[in-house]
Amino acid sequence: MFWSKVPDILAVTCLACAFSSILRRDPSSSGHRLWLVGWILIVLHFVTGIGADLPDGIGAACNAIGLIALIAAGIFFMWATVPYDTGMSCRWMVAISFVAMSVYIVLESLPNPSPSAVDYTAVVIGTGPLAVGMLSGREDQHPLRWVTVGLQFCLGVSLIIFAHKHFSSPDLGTDAMLFAVYMGCCLYFWYTHRNGTAGSIITIGGFLAWSLVFVVAPTTEAFLHNIHLENEVWNLPKYVVAVGMLLLLLEKQIERTQHLALHDDLTHLANRRLFQDRLVTAIERSRRAGNSMALLSVDLDRFKLVNDTYGHHVGDLLLQHVSGILEARVRRSDTVARTGGDEFSIIMEEPSGRYEAEMVADTLIRILSEPFVLAGNRIHIGASIGIALFPDDAGSVDSLCIAADQSMYHEKETRRTAELDIRKLTMSENSTPEKHFMAS
Repeated sequence: MFWSKVPDILAVTCLACAFSSILRRDPSSSGHRLWLVGWILIVLHFVTGIGADLPDGIGAACNAIGLIALIAAGIFFMWATVPYDTGMSCRWMVAISFVAMSVYIVLESLPNPSPSAVDYTAVVIGTGPLAVGMLSGREDQHPLRWVTVGLQFCLGVSLIIFAHKHFSSPDLGTDAMLFAVYMGCCLYFWYTHRNGTAGSIITIGGFLAWSLVFVVAPTTEAFLHNIHLENEVWNLPKYVVAVGMLLLLLEKQIERTQHLALHDDLTHLANRRLFQDRLVTAIERSRRAGNSMALLSVDLDRFKLVNDTYGHHVGDLLLQHVSGILEARVRRSDTVARTGGDEFSIIMEEPSGRYEAEMVADTLIRILSEPFVLAGNRIHIGASIGIALFPDDAGSVDSLCIAADQSMYHEKETRRTAELDIRKLTMSENSTPEKHFMAS
């Protein structure tokens, strides 16, 4: 038995435990859970490698299970990085590829495999994903899907050629499958992680080296008999990929922490800290350019009533709904921030005068005054919006915020007074007939 696999088993098990620990704290990404499944399969690959030299077919079975686990791990790594919606066509492509490759490995592990069965399986490997891709809807046609189709078509052709060459061995077909799978992982990671971080570079390079192992190792064994490398050398790319993936998880957590430090956790808008920084920058830019910029202060009406009537869950949904409306009605260069419980602020640049600001405010007031449905409840709110311009109304950050708030409170009080006057007038008109009747 190959007891030399035990250190690899312990090392990869520790890496899988590290992935599990990280994902337990941040279980939001299903792709990262597929990474964990892939590393568990790598552990299985090493475990079955211990009994690969056992007699009476046990060794052949262990070797076949280990190779199937290695292929399945690569497919999971690739699937975890799919940048488009993983609909039924993607699942069909994964299932056909995995089943066909597994059948091919089982057939090659038999003492006398049927040549026709091997050929048929190679045809399915090469044409199965192509058939799924052609039968899928037009919305599922992503470039990476056709990369996978091309890789497997070339793989199917290669397997048929190897099966009919007397000098080739069954291991050559297995190496070709592993090369195609892990080269696919490399291409998928390169497409989706082109941000140039240390984690992405190490992971992509590790997958490239992992795929080339299945080309360099058989070439060295066939033509360079004087060169002998230990199996541990060929296992190094696995650990490079593991380190790269751990760095990717760490980089994502750092990015999330930085995002939460500057954005509201509920609405994902800029928080007060980022709002202050953006406002300072906008004022300085406006001062240098010699034009104006506008600050809008938005306060929701009847938000407390919604919270008290329908609960805080509906209140949170309301804030998310309003944040979406505000972001959709401003330009990309503008900033929308949540600066209080039910208070929002909008920084309008490039340049913005009073007319543009009033047009945006009127549109938002009209939209927010219309009823809408949240969690099965018909919600009716309103909004009061104050406007302050730099440099017309204020010349500094604090004074501009104060001017916008004062304008907003003035608008709220004006509308409240108008509503009270209308209510009093309505009550007076309703009571007039009764007074005339009493007098008569």
